[in-house]
Amino acid sequence: MAIKVHPSIFTHPGPWLRRNFVEPYHLTVQATATALGVTRVAMSNLLNGKAALSAEMAMRFEKAFGVSAETLMRMQTAYDLAQVREHADELVVERIAKAA
Repeated sequence: MAIKVHPSIFTHPGPWLRRNFVEPYHLTVQATATALGVTRVAMSNLLNGKAALSAEMAMRFEKAFGVSAETLMRMQTAYDLAQVREHADELVVERIAKAA
């Protein structure tokens, strides 16, 4: 039997990055965006959980703060799947049988 984890356990990486890196370093959104070479709007959307973390942005955070890009991408994937699982019953898909 698979263990079911409540979707609330999965955190969007943006707010997590804000709490664990941006704020402790006393950076503004603009300063973080400038340091990582992205726009303030892109950084704001990520840190507020309004945009998904891309592989490129994960690598930028790895280079700037030393946090693993792979870990950040796993966080994003887990968050995305948790969001979809909450509405999986709305997806109408039939199981495909393997041909003999």
